[in-house]
Amino acid sequence: MASPDERPLGRRAELTFSANRTRGRHGWLRLTPAYSVDVVDALLRDAPRSARVLDPFSGTATTTLCAAERGLDAVSLDINPFLVWLGRTKLRRFAKRTLQSVARSVPEILAAARTVSPNPPPPIHRIERWWPEATLDWLCRLDAVLPARGAASALLRVAFCRTMIDVSGAAFDHPSMSFGETRDHDDEALEARFLADCAHVLEAASVPLPGRGEVKRGDARTLDALGDARFDRVITSPPYPNRMSYVRELRPYMYWTRHLKVARDAGELDWKAIGGTWGIATSRLNEWEPTAAPDALLKPILRNIRAAPKNGPLLATYVERYFEDTASHLRAVRKRVSKNGEVHYVVGNSTFYGVLLPVEELYARLLEQAGFRDAEVHVLRKRNSKKELYEFRVSARS
Repeated sequence: MASPDERPLGRRAELTFSANRTRGRHGWLRLTPAYSVDVVDALLRDAPRSARVLDPFSGTATTTLCAAERGLDAVSLDINPFLVWLGRTKLRRFAKRTLQSVARSVPEILAAARTVSPNPPPPIHRIERWWPEATLDWLCRLDAVLPARGAASALLRVAFCRTMIDVSGAAFDHPSMSFGETRDHDDEALEARFLADCAHVLEAASVPLPGRGEVKRGDARTLDALGDARFDRVITSPPYPNRMSYVRELRPYMYWTRHLKVARDAGELDWKAIGGTWGIATSRLNEWEPTAAPDALLKPILRNIRAAPKNGPLLATYVERYFEDTASHLRAVRKRVSKNGEVHYVVGNSTFYGVLLPVEELYARLLEQAGFRDAEVHVLRKRNSKKELYEFRVSARS
């Protein structure tokens, strides 16, 4: 394991989503939790064509799409219905006639949007931070004329999401969104933006995928959605234990694609996920009770976090629940990895009230407790200006 003095100081943007923006389908939507294609490619370079790949935390389907691009078969899993939809769209094989039909339909769609009655805007809290009135009206009119289902609908909806975020007041300052000043765009500029986004999406969709990828909806703690399937390589990046709610960051996409209808459902999803806590998920932490004793390395860390003022006890419970869920997940993964298979987890460490949470060490310990062997920690990059925060790859064999 690398000591802090041996760790690279660079943030290495090529290992983050920044490297994906010009990589075809990988760059369709800018989502904060996404990790780099280059990380996955390096781990698949020596994989035989017969290898089956699993990503139990699909996210933006980076692992599964990388595998399909290399001619491999891959499956990923996510609990978020929007991410399942997005992953399936990225992995879909589009017929040439479908792509041509979509390209022909875009001018007609824009013409229809000029006169149609707008759909109601999504019920996003403080929606004025996202879009000024005239821009929001245009988005609601375009939303009203997009087809509701089918391959064409999926492609057009991805393009819509690109435009919707691009003209919003949201700024993506990793690891979360912030807001700047919103400005109105005239209809002509908005139409030009949507045309460009449609062209971008269609160009990437026209590139064939030699392998096959599948995204299932399911719980990473049990992996029941996978049935009895076995895999040779697991490459994933689970949510980090930093209280970042991925559902919160995904809300605009989820509302506009009808995968989220009321705010309470976002908190419900966070409660079912590993790592996020927001809304109702936070209040439920007060009632949560562990079912097993924490790892010996974790015990003093929990004690120190719990002793912190104000929210210390709540955050200690959050951390304990995160690693109890992680342990359940790793036991479930072990049952589905073939003999001599590999697992690779990209994780980041965290701090709570100045208490360092060595996530990479805990993952290595929990992997071996789950029955894996030869667990190793590799430093990938520095995450931000805080000197103690790094991103790691934790690897092991079955």
